[in-house]
Amino acid sequence: MQKPQISMFFPAYNEAANIAKVVHKARTALDQVASDYELIIVNDGSTDATGQIADELARQDEHIRVCHHERNKGYGAALKTGYNAARYEFIFFLDGDDQFDSAEIINFLPYIHEYDIVTGYRLVRQDSFFRNLNARGWNLINFVLFGTRVKDINCAFKCINRRVFELFSLTSDGAMINAELYAQARRHGLKIKEVGVSHYPRTAGVQTGAKLSVILRAFKELFTLRKQLDSGK
Repeated sequence: MQKPQISMFFPAYNEAANIAKVVHKARTALDQVASDYELIIVNDGSTDATGQIADELARQDEHIRVCHHERNKGYGAALKTGYNAARYEFIFFLDGDDQFDSAEIINFLPYIHEYDIVTGYRLVRQDSFFRNLNARGWNLINFVLFGTRVKDINCAFKCINRRVFELFSLTSDGAMINAELYAQARRHGLKIKEVGVSHYPRTAGVQTGAKLSVILRAFKELFTLRKQLDSGK
């Protein structure tokens, strides 16, 4: 099979200790599996050195580009920036926290032509008990509200075919973004393939997904989406 052209991007907020490692690993992986590729760092208003490190990486390698948010806009906003900036047919993303191995992209490639979305699910999730419990509850809520049958909605290792974004646009700026993706995918009858991926403990930086403000924003966007879908928008 001919090697694909791939866009891979990394949403990053205060990931100065991780982003260079993540990008270097991704470059090594894509050198092996892609005919051409780009790596896009989405700096979501970081207050540490993430932006400066990203710019230096881009100066050193023509495959790397950087998109900067002047302020922190939220996880969903960072993903939308990445999707919009991507140039190639197959758009991968993984978080800039070094908890996934980009080399496992090779396990996704057999499915990217047949499926609209190829999504990872964490085989052994390296998070706290309460974070895992919250994830199970979130999956259940999305099944009840939208009929979503995905094992790991918020797994930050996905491939989405560009044609998906010709069918709908994502609106969420917060942590609701992946739930919105799957709700819209189900509504449009898209084909989804799930692939198990490794998950590693965070060794640097600070998680923000469990903040109360992030959770409340996600629920607000969740019920807004439910109303939109009920109204046929």
